[in-house]
Amino acid sequence: MKEKQDLIQSNVAVCKKVNPTRTHKINKDIVVIKETGVSNKYKSKIIDDSWDFRKANTKEMTHCFHSYPAMMIPQVARRIIENYGKDKDVLFDPYCGTGTSLVEANIQNINAIGTDVNPLARLISKAKTTKISFELLNSEINKFVNYSFNLNFKVKRNNSIIIPQVINIDYWFSKNTQEKLAVILKYIGNINEPKIADFFKVAFSETVRAVSYVKSGEFKMVRSKYIHDKNDIDVFGIMAAKLSRNKNGLFEFSEICKNDTKSIIYDFNTVENIPNNLLKFNSIDIVVTSPPYGDSRTTVAYGQFSRLANEWLGYNAANQIDNMLMGGKRRKCNYKFSSKDLNEAISKIKSEDAQRARDVISFYEDYENSIKNVSKVIKKGGFACYVVGNRTVKGITIPTDEVTAQIFEDCGFIHLETIIRNIPSKRMPYKNSPSNVKGLTSSTMKNEYIVICQKL
Repeated sequence: MKEKQDLIQSNVAVCKKVNPTRTHKINKDIVVIKETGVSNKYKSKIIDDSWDFRKANTKEMTHCFHSYPAMMIPQVARRIIENYGKDKDVLFDPYCGTGTSLVEANIQNINAIGTDVNPLARLISKAKTTKISFELLNSEINKFVNYSFNLNFKVKRNNSIIIPQVINIDYWFSKNTQEKLAVILKYIGNINEPKIADFFKVAFSETVRAVSYVKSGEFKMVRSKYIHDKNDIDVFGIMAAKLSRNKNGLFEFSEICKNDTKSIIYDFNTVENIPNNLLKFNSIDIVVTSPPYGDSRTTVAYGQFSRLANEWLGYNAANQIDNMLMGGKRRKCNYKFSSKDLNEAISKIKSEDAQRARDVISFYEDYENSIKNVSKVIKKGGFACYVVGNRTVKGITIPTDEVTAQIFEDCGFIHLETIIRNIPSKRMPYKNSPSNVKGLTSSTMKNEYIVICQKL
């Protein structure tokens, strides 16, 4: 018991160093947030507008590679690592998405491990953290530009063009666009260097979405009313532009990240388990991650956003990804959590809509299992840093930040602090339908909560 108290007191001192009592000016009001005393645990919730990064360039280096829903901005990951990851060896992101935290770890001379069930996310993460010979890359891009210029007005349907199996392809792409995408895909298939092929696939994925009939700015599969604008779109030109932009981002990353650190991307699902042959218990120094805000059906549809690209690239079960993510499989309504606040929120939601309560229970049961598995691979003294959002269901706000801290505490961690930041530019739906009633919408979350816990 004395050892535990000593560690708690030691961490209070560290946390005061990083986050001293501060004064914040918010909407012309002065808000003073004092650090609380310590009895059994240290708690601090801080509103800190210096974490907003309103004018920051969130697309620097390889962060420019590919749009993706609800991405953690690099400046947040960078600052977390600077505060809690100095001189660490290994960072882990259990829901790595497109690899923001992995890139930032490598820049700060830390090896990184990420996992995600979405194959498109894994592809992007891998490409963003892989250095390539610029001589070879430039040569291949120039070769493609010359090749596509000669073909731009000469693509004809013939036996050599193989169009992959894409569900309702004629609903989402014009015939002309299908043929041009198939030509690009064939070109990529003939690239011998796997690193360069992956680099091209990332640009191809974003091109697929740009030239499709999917409504601009949507995460879900919603068809635009203005499909005639894309019937003769310059597919090759868009692909070439994305290759050029990504090449510049990779060059910037390589110039800054001159060390030998690496990122490894896996496909295991932390909800089910973390394979011990891949990640040993007590092997991770720091976890920096931004988990999903809720199940994909009712919050951010990662699978729908990625489906067309995944199908064009030949990934299996592309239309089932949302069902594979946290909360994808509905549970019964009788599950109880250790968090009193979560149980109360679910009870209120259940009184309004039992099915929506099942969605919430399903997500948080998976979330709890994932954190329990993640906690086992973190070293003693290691940090768990989760950037979360407090979602609203049926008008009831669920305190995911408190739930996250509670689960980690149940797993032998102490909660150091929670930093509240505004979301000035995160790519989220402007409105959602928390009640699932047509026409009844609500503004989405405006804050993120950076929850910092440390393993005893």
